[in-house]
Order: sequence, then structure tokens, then C-alpha cells
Amino acid sequence: MFVRASWLIVAGLIAILVAPRINDVAPNLGGLVYVAGIAFAVLLYLSVLLHEVSHALMAQAFGMHVKSLTLHFLGGVTEIDGEAETPRREFWIAFVGPVTSAAVGAVAWAASLLTSGGLIEFALEGLAAANLAVAVLNLVPGLPLDGGKVLRAAVWAISGRPHLATKVAGWSGRGMAVLVVIYPFVMPQIFGVEASYVDIVLAAVVAVFLWTGASQALVSAKLRERLPGLQARGLARRALAVPEDVPLAEAVRRAREIDAGGLVVLGHGGEPVGVVNEQALLATPEDRRPWLSTVAVARRLEPGLILPVDLAGEALVRAMQITPSSEYLIVEADGSVFGVLVTADVDAAYANA
Repeated sequence: MFVRASWLIVAGLIAILVAPRINDVAPNLGGLVYVAGIAFAVLLYLSVLLHEVSHALMAQAFGMHVKSLTLHFLGGVTEIDGEAETPRREFWIAFVGPVTSAAVGAVAWAASLLTSGGLIEFALEGLAAANLAVAVLNLVPGLPLDGGKVLRAAVWAISGRPHLATKVAGWSGRGMAVLVVIYPFVMPQIFGVEASYVDIVLAAVVAVFLWTGASQALVSAKLRERLPGLQARGLARRALAVPEDVPLAEAVRRAREIDAGGLVVLGHGGEPVGVVNEQALLATPEDRRPWLSTVAVARRLEPGLILPVDLAGEALVRAMQITPSSEYLIVEADGSVFGVLVTADVDAAYANA
């Protein structure tokens, strides 16, 4: 779990803003009202942490890996490795957060009814109000809010097109950002209350957050539309397999004869043990190649460097991100060598998609 330094600024602002109210309910605290304010801010952010933990636990229940939980000045974010595979999973991972906040708010409100006033009642009422507000605001249908993810899940379920769903939720998020900017200026007409400078600044900050998150989602959707065209079977180069003790010059000669674009090194038992690194090969002077074994310019195969031939799209990109390399061995379902996938070829195909 990470806590951004910006949280400290917000905690201080919360302490200052609630200090007059704390002084009303506990007038004998004196300068300690700010300490009480900081304690209240910590309590609020602990409830935000519960909100994020609920996202993480639901994602883990669906077998997804949670990379981190981060608290920042506007709340928190749960970073999950990959995306939900179905709209149902997307819905529950997103929806459980507002449900948790609502539950915390309800419990705090019920507990406040059992108190007899004072600082504890103030803290419980504030916690209840804040969490109920978080629950409602997070259900606003626009990315990057949980409500935007719920909207995305609904559009995905109806259309069967996850990228279209992201675009709809992203544009909805941008629309919400515009409404947030306008809100302080229509407060007098709607509520008969003039907006303060704090209202205007807060609206601007929230609007930037919404617009930025929605825009990132739209860019991501546009880029992901290109991914289905990336297929290991279609991008892999023809490969020549040679024993590891074959001189490099001889291996290159054989590869040129059959127009192979990759070299696979075989162990003594005939199993693939390495893939020749193209850059290392090109950097080796031709007069040295007869005296070097092919394995000298090969990268030993690790599990992440052996990919199935049917891997495609986001799954292919994710596999390459997990184990970065310039070359990968592509194998058939029975383990036989299909070819060599070069990262530069994948990058070029993605750029041209």
C-alpha cells in the first residue's frame, strides 16, 4: 500500500476546515482542535482504504492479481494487473466499492445514535456523511469513477464490445467533468447560495481529475482496438534449430539457405535451450563467427520466453510485458518449435495497425 504526499496536504486542509465545528462541540480543547481534525482526517482515509480493499478482495476472488493500493488527495486507487474478462466481473469489482462506503456510512450513522453528543458523535456523523457521499458520488456514470466502470460493464454486456463500452463510459466521464466545472456557477440559481472560492477551486480540481481519467480511458480504448491484429502465429519468423555447439557462421549460413529469420539453439537432448539474440549476432564480426558456438550469442530460455503459437491481442502483449525480451520462442500445442517472435516486429505491426 502507498500513501501519496498529497494526502498530507488534504489532511491538513480537513483539519483546518473542521476545526471550528470541533471547537463548537468540544470548546475546551484549545489548540488540540487541529490534532482532533487530523485524527478525523485519518479516520476518513481509513474508510477510503476499506473502499479500496473491497475492490482488491473482489478482484482476487476472480483470480486477478492486485499490484497496489494507493491513497491520494482525492481518495484512492486500486491497481489491478490486467482487466476483468467479463462484464459481470467488471461490474462486481467496481460496484463493491460504493457498497462498502455505504455500509461504513450506515454503521457510523447507527453508532452515532447511541452516543450522547460531543466529539465522538461529531466524528461518527461526519464519517457517516462522508462515506454516504462517497458512495453516491462514486456511482456517477463516468470513468474513472466506479460508476463509470459499472456503466462500462452494462454497455459491454449489452453490446458485447468492450472497447465501445470504454468509449461510452469515457465520454460520459468527460461530460461529468464539464458539469462539475459549471456547478459552482449555477449554485445560486439552484440552491440560492453563492459559491465560495473553495467551491470553485474544489470543482476545478475534481473536474481535472475526471477529465484526465476519462481521456486516458479513451486513449486506452483506441490503442486496445489495435491489439486483436497482433497474433503470434502471424508475426513469428521462420526459425532454424541447430545444436548449441554448431559454429555461428555455419548456423547463419544454414538459416540464409532456408530464408529463416530466427535461430533456436538445441541442447544435447534435442530440446530448445536458447534463442539467438539478433542484436548480439549483428554485433559479432563475421571473421569471429566461425570460432564462436551459436549458443554464445543466444539467450537461455526461461519459462516466460516460451509462448504458445495461438497467443494474440492483449494476452500476447501482457505476456511480453511480464518477461521483457527482444526474442521469444513460439511453440505449437505439442511443444514443437513454430518460430521466433521478435519484439521489434510486434512493435512495427502495432504501429501500422
